Amino acid sequence: MAAKDIVIAQLTRTSLFAELAADDLMACAAAFGEMRFAKGQTIFARGDRGTHLYLVENGRVRLSVSASSERKLSFRHAGPGDLFGEVAALDGGPRSADATAITAVTAHGLERNAFRALWSERPALAARVVTLLCGRLRETTTQFEVVALLPLQMRLARFLLSALAGRSAPPGKRVPLDLGFSQGELSQFLGASRPKVNAAMSGLEKAGAIGRTLDRVFCDPVKLAEIAARAADG
Repeated sequence: MAAKDIVIAQLTRTSLFAELAADDLMACAAAFGEMRFAKGQTIFARGDRGTHLYLVENGRVRLSVSASSERKLSFRHAGPGDLFGEVAALDGGPRSADATAITAVTAHGLERNAFRALWSERPALAARVVTLLCGRLRETTTQFEVVALLPLQMRLARFLLSALAGRSAPPGKRVPLDLGFSQGELSQFLGASRPKVNAAMSGLEKAGAIGRTLDRVFCDPVKLAEIAARAADG
């Protein structure tokens, strides 16, 4: 499949570009250029000027903020088909977070001026930009509320349910889940130390909500939902 066709296929699955007419979608896809990043490479750092928005083709990117010189809080992971870096690319302001390649990453970048030209000339895209920014604000607000207010085991249950993306299992069975990143990465995402995350994992295991092997987690969506619901009920 040609690079442009790959970009078009992935753009149709994003909230920003999905509902565009075919000619708008093709014009947007043509403006993206392929970029590659090595595992561990900084794609951009907080304070950098926002020059591009990115669409991930393969790999995973961590978006994080530093609470101190030694502690980071990951608030989002971008995987295949996800966009990131769009806010600073819209206003040209400084990046508000760090973006780091957790794995080797193939992405497609859209330069800020090209992006502005597209949404200035195409009203349907401009309307999607407003919707996207509102959605990002809601997601970030919810993420920080969860970290600040909910017990760790409940945050972990919610995270695993989100990672399952609606997958279910027959009664008495569990759904295998490959998280795709280390427990250290999970700790940063949940805003807790590795020992505390491991203890929360053990708690879910004792409750029968998960099982673990060296490289995979096996989840019981029903039991995880029960534990996550306790948080909603207070």
